[in-house]
Amino acid sequence: MKQFLKIALGAGLACAALPGFAAVDLILHNAKVYTAEPGQPLQQAVAVEGEKIVAVGSDQALLRLKVDGTRTIDLGGKVLMPGLLDSHSHAIKGGLQLELADLAGVQIPLDALEQRLRQWRDDGKARRGEFLSVGGLPPTYWDDLAALEQRFNQGEWADQPILFAANDMHTGWANRAMLARAGIDAAKIAALPAVARNTIGQHPDGTPNGFLVDAGLYPVTDLLPALTHDTLMSAGRQALAHYRRLGVTGWMDPLANELPGADVHNDSLGVLPVYRDLALRGELTAHVAALLMADSKARPADLDELDKVRRQFLGVPNLTLPGIKVFADGVAEMPAQSAAMLEPYRNSGQHGELLLDPAHFGELVSAADARGWLVHVHAIGDRTVRAALDGVAQARRDRASGIPHSITHLQMVNPKEYARFKQLDVIASMQLYWASADEANLELVKPYVDAMAFLHTFPAHSLLAHGATIAGASDWPISTPDPWQAIYQAISRVGPKGVLNAAEALDRETMFQAYTLNAARAMRLERQIGSLRAGKQADMIVLDRDVFSVAPEALRDTEVLQTWFAGKRIYAR
Repeated sequence: MKQFLKIALGAGLACAALPGFAAVDLILHNAKVYTAEPGQPLQQAVAVEGEKIVAVGSDQALLRLKVDGTRTIDLGGKVLMPGLLDSHSHAIKGGLQLELADLAGVQIPLDALEQRLRQWRDDGKARRGEFLSVGGLPPTYWDDLAALEQRFNQGEWADQPILFAANDMHTGWANRAMLARAGIDAAKIAALPAVARNTIGQHPDGTPNGFLVDAGLYPVTDLLPALTHDTLMSAGRQALAHYRRLGVTGWMDPLANELPGADVHNDSLGVLPVYRDLALRGELTAHVAALLMADSKARPADLDELDKVRRQFLGVPNLTLPGIKVFADGVAEMPAQSAAMLEPYRNSGQHGELLLDPAHFGELVSAADARGWLVHVHAIGDRTVRAALDGVAQARRDRASGIPHSITHLQMVNPKEYARFKQLDVIASMQLYWASADEANLELVKPYVDAMAFLHTFPAHSLLAHGATIAGASDWPISTPDPWQAIYQAISRVGPKGVLNAAEALDRETMFQAYTLNAARAMRLERQIGSLRAGKQADMIVLDRDVFSVAPEALRDTEVLQTWFAGKRIYAR
């Protein structure tokens, strides 16, 4: 951090020549300005004209730009930095988490869950037509399926269809009434192919126990009535307001053509109309890089159909559509174990499910790359990471496009893959809030995977040491959207059960870069945002503490005092 603690006190300006300036509208000064420009020391002031930064430098130099009508704000030595960016966020779903019935990943006793369900039933938050749906359950609830069956299959719930959906967005539990409505019974399960049967939890006699994962969950979620546009607009506003408070001024939405709870097809519009309508109302005060989900086994011809959707939303203010996202596997936690692993799970002897076709995935990546689109791949297991990198390798062999493709999650990565991230210019979009010695990692994953595979859990430092670019990401609402909690977690890797692979911890300098310029590059917006530099948009935040010197525990609780977007203050605490 020493290089950041050197304040540039000279009269030099990181800007164009002074004679070319029009009147400067705003000068923020007497600050510790972290620009996120590589190698640049802390500055003191930023000058803004309209929506753009025109100068970054010392107080002495920038205050000379003041003219009649220039607004000057003395920040009293506070830290000023670029607006933070999230390279993987389901923001509309995050807003729904704030709007509807949701546990937000917190496990509560079943008595309390039942009481909460009654409350949400009565106030309407859990009602989806004739069904009751609660989201955000931690997967630890699936440790005792018998207790869920006993509680929610009888009495007042016997005839009430109920779905509990996990915050991992891959697993859930449905009671008997809900399973019956979806046509899931022993006969239906027995008729399924073996791979499909593994997505539905079963009793020894073949009857369903309510647990569902990925494809097994879809017949149930398909029953839920679609959310109204008004509900989604309200969720979008909730998400924007929440992110403003956290100092987040942009994100990459990896499933923008998905309507929450609905299937995605090549012609699906998903939440793109929500972003468009917010933008046209002047309410989209954030940069949204919206990705269209392509089927895991999509072929190049499918991109023609996705492009028809993409073209409907070109030119919308603050909305870009830089590429596609592909689900390549599921999750590693027991009992789902759908993440694809090089070594089999110890309890089942199975390797999980690799959703993409390794023989053809490279063709899809290369076809997208040829269009100028980035490819963003969901990969949890080490086998999946390898297959995703192999796909990018084909695109790199076909052409030198310079497009920064990315892999997200990266829960387990084989060391043979570390150097390939730099070699192939693949960004590691990591949710390091998950890098915790907690029950999910130590009790639902560690006992069931190869010991060497678990040793390389969320290997952030190893990837960085091999030259990978790390981009900050939340996967909200699967976990908190608060970057400061994730930054602390990446530094400490501490949890309720100790420290998770301490050697994989990162320093704060790396994490500040991850949530600014690196995330901007993952979104393909690094020329417009991500750092404080002349010519870039004036997206900035003011913090309540010196994040360069406080202890990591204090860093975790950082609060944003002001958020600026396009030269306008959109939040003040």
